[in-house]
Parts: sequence; structure tokens; C-alpha cells
Amino acid sequence: MNQNTLYLIGAAAAFILLIFFFYLVPLGLWFSALLSGVRVPIIQLIAMRIRKVPPSMIVNAMINTHKAGLKLTRDELEAHFLAGGHVQSVVNALISADKANIPLDFKSATAIDLAGRDVFLAVQMSVNPKVIDVPPVAAVAKDGIQLVAKARVTVRANIRQLVGGAGEETILARVGEGIVTSIGSAASHKLVLENPDSISKLVLSKGLDSGTAFEILSIDIADVDVGKNIGAELQMAQANADKNIAQAKAEERRSLAVALEQENKAKAQEARAKVIEAEAQIPMAIADAFRSGNLGVMDYYKLQNVQADTDMRQSIANPNKNNPNPPAK
Repeated sequence: MNQNTLYLIGAAAAFILLIFFFYLVPLGLWFSALLSGVRVPIIQLIAMRIRKVPPSMIVNAMINTHKAGLKLTRDELEAHFLAGGHVQSVVNALISADKANIPLDFKSATAIDLAGRDVFLAVQMSVNPKVIDVPPVAAVAKDGIQLVAKARVTVRANIRQLVGGAGEETILARVGEGIVTSIGSAASHKLVLENPDSISKLVLSKGLDSGTAFEILSIDIADVDVGKNIGAELQMAQANADKNIAQAKAEERRSLAVALEQENKAKAQEARAKVIEAEAQIPMAIADAFRSGNLGVMDYYKLQNVQADTDMRQSIANPNKNNPNPPAK
């Protein structure tokens, strides 16, 4: 290996060491902090690198808070970053809250940030209230007419309730419940259409923002549409149900009547069978009477004459009985 090659290797190693030195010791960042009036020892910047804390994030946050007149220490910012927080978002929120005269300290801001909420957005919403569109809510007045109401809720973030307070979904659910209660308590849907502000007044008086991360400023009814006649539909459904029940009961009674008729017919056929069986035994009884001497010849002829007279009277009373095709009159 010649001397030139050794020089090139040495120069490359020196260049790499120089890059590593400036990475480990951010002299430019230290100089910027010094010019901004923030004193951060170089050894602390090196320690941040070792602790895997971005020095630029911490130093820039310290510069911003120093220029805004806030006092935050390096240890506080590092601790919040190591806890998984968003340092820049917290710093921006503190600066905005201070300019807007909103009471917010570093401990509360970090708690809100670690709770998973955007603390900077919350401060912005506290300064500039947000309008939330409530999905259409359908309710039925006492006269059975359905009304579909659309509302808009103006809310402002409640900084003190951001940790542990309910979100927008709870506000929307409570407002929807209040609208349903207000419309349902109205005697007529016409009263609601004439005074839609009565809905917002009743809903707003219920204190729906308690326990939430927001403060309700106003509830405005944007539109009220007339829906279906639920009362009439329920009456029709009840009438159809009553009709079906009546038809079922009538069919039950008809089935019972048919069954009873069939039973009576069976009993009549059984009686006729018994009569026929009894009539079949008459000749045998007459024969037994002849043999026993209880019936004479003259008695038999008299019986035949009585039977003939009976048949003649029946033919006179009902001439068409034995003639299925009677002559036309």
C-alpha cells in the first residue's frame, strides 16, 4: 500500500469523524439558541442525542416559548416527549392560549395531549367556536304526525373538561334526544312548525353540555319537514290486526259448525241404519208370529191393507216422490 492510498484513507476517516462530531455536537443549534437568548449547554445537547431526544425539537420549542414570554424548562419538554407527547403541539397551544387570555398551564396542556386530544385544536376551538350539523332527527307529535328536524349546534371547547369529558358524539346524541322529547311533548305538529325555536329553547335549557368537553353556545333549528302520518298508519295496522283476528274467529266458528253438521249427519245416518235394520226384522217377526200362532191370516191381510192405505196417502201427499221427472204444468 503506497503513501497516497494511506492519505486518502486517513482523509476519509477524518471526514467521517467530522460528520459524526457535528451530528453528535449540534454547534449550529447551540449557536442559534444562544442568539435567541436561550442557554443550553452543549453537553446537554449531546445528552439529548444519547437519550434519543431530537435536540432541534426541544431547542426550537424553548426558543418559541422564550420569545412568547413563557417559562418552560428543558427537562419539562424532554419529559413530555419521552412520555409520548407532542411537544410542538403543546407549545403552540400554550402560546395561543396565552395570547387569547385563556387559562392553560403546562401541566394541563400535557395532560390533554397525553389523553389523546389535540390540545392546539382545542385552544383554537375555544377561541373560534365550532358549528356541528346534527343528523336529521325524526319524532312524532301527539297528533300522530311525524316531523323531521335538522339542527346546528355551536360549541366551544371547555379546556377544563377536555380530560375525561365526553366528545362530539355525546353532544349529538343528547341534542337528538332533546329534539325527540320536545316534538313528542307538543300537542300538535302545527305548533312546532309555527314556533321551531321552542325546540331549541327546550333543548338548550336541559344543560346537555354537562360532563362533556364542550360548552354549547346555541342550538339552531335549520329546517323542519313534515313526514308520515304515523298515527293513521298505526290505526290502520290496528284495524287490519282486528280484522284478521275477527276473520280467524269467524273461521273457527265456521269450522265448529261444519264439524257439528258432519257429526249430526253421522248420527242421522246411524239412526237411519238402525231403522232399516229394525224394518228388516219385521218380516222375521211376522213369520215367528205365524209359527207361534199369535198372528192369523186375517190379521196379516189387515196389516197389508193398512200398509197399502199408508202408501196411497203418501203418494197423494207427495206425487213427485217416485217420479223424478214430473210432467210440466
